[in-house]
Amino acid sequence: MLQSKEIETLFRTYYRPLCLYALHYLGDPEAVEDVVQESFTALWRQENPVANGKAWLYSAVRNRRTGKNEPLPSDLDGLISDDEAEDRSALEARLWTAVDSLPEMRRKCLLLAKRDGLSYKEIADELNLSEHTVRNHISRALETLREGAPQMLDFIFSFF
Repeated sequence: MLQSKEIETLFRTYYRPLCLYALHYLGDPEAVEDVVQESFTALWRQENPVANGKAWLYSAVRNRRTGKNEPLPSDLDGLISDDEAEDRSALEARLWTAVDSLPEMRRKCLLLAKRDGLSYKEIADELNLSEHTVRNHISRALETLREGAPQMLDFIFSFF
């Protein structure tokens, strides 16, 4: 049985990546959190020693559905392997952590532009800013993300 401290460390490290990993399978954020939390609970209750908590958790998430214990597809509809999905979910988690750490207005402008597809003018109107200010916020947000994790740059643009 894993110690509470070990479970806490696994939770802090893998909760968000596991949620993103499960989201690719389930598409329902509420179901995702339930599945991931159930997986952590099952790991905590595991009586036999678990050699690799991370691998165990990813397998548990992959093999659960909300309210059922049916296996999930072994790959994302044949598009990418489990290892690639795991790597992508970890990268997404790092990206969202970086985005969450941006100053509020930069984060809002970036998300409205990249996630929601609004034009600079639409963002300016919505936030009561000038287009120039919106452009600066987005530029600085991308610069901050680029500096913090240059290897994520391609991923940032493919994700948004």
